[in-house]
Amino acid sequence: MLFGKTIVVTGVASGIGARTAELAGQLGADVIGIDVREPSQGIASFIKGDISNAAGVADIVRQLPRRVDALANVAGLSGSTGIAATLAVNFYGLRALSQVVAPHLREGGAIVNVASIAGYGWRANLERAKTLTAIEGFPDVAAVAAEHGLKNEEGYPLSKELLLLWTMQAAHQPLFRDRGIRVNAISPGPVETPILKQFRAVLGDERVDSDITRVGRAGTSADIAPAILFLCSDGARWVSGANLPVDGGLEASINADVLGF
Repeated sequence: MLFGKTIVVTGVASGIGARTAELAGQLGADVIGIDVREPSQGIASFIKGDISNAAGVADIVRQLPRRVDALANVAGLSGSTGIAATLAVNFYGLRALSQVVAPHLREGGAIVNVASIAGYGWRANLERAKTLTAIEGFPDVAAVAAEHGLKNEEGYPLSKELLLLWTMQAAHQPLFRDRGIRVNAISPGPVETPILKQFRAVLGDERVDSDITRVGRAGTSADIAPAILFLCSDGARWVSGANLPVDGGLEASINADVLGF
């Protein structure tokens, strides 16, 4: 279902992005990798690019071919660099890239956003999420954070809350819907990647260890990549606006506690 397709993968230098690009190639796709760092393993087509600002997004898109089949938005920050940088990459930059890549996507193509179980609180924080996702374009993120009194420690979970809400919104926006472009998200739990230590510093060992204990083990990049590529494939042609938990049952366990069943 991926043979002959061209898939753009951000964050290919390490972790989930690297494994997603590798597996897509093994399944017959042509992969265009994007990252701020050169990947240690060779990739046939690589664009060194930065989605943390509008100019960086524009530069990436200028280097893409006229037609691609899917965009996997894997790149992200842990929150350790502060809220402005985290929101710029994890939400506003990701959204900007998706919007400008949309005209390059074939009809029936796909966008897959890597969110997180950390975004679980989007419903409880819905009004804030609606306000921040309603900001158009690529804003001055530091100014947005100051205006809304956002704290550095909120950066990572907030970025994923915004991403989950926008995924559902984007699935019904004319830019994507009118050409049959599917927009979905996956939400991993704790994953053994190079930035897990940063997540521990941001979220705390107690939170991370509790999540791992609930499901028996941390995930791996190899657990996450197949789900991303399924949503990129024609096998998911009737799936849009969805969030797929890829977390060993973590969200189900949290739901049981929160909802009392």
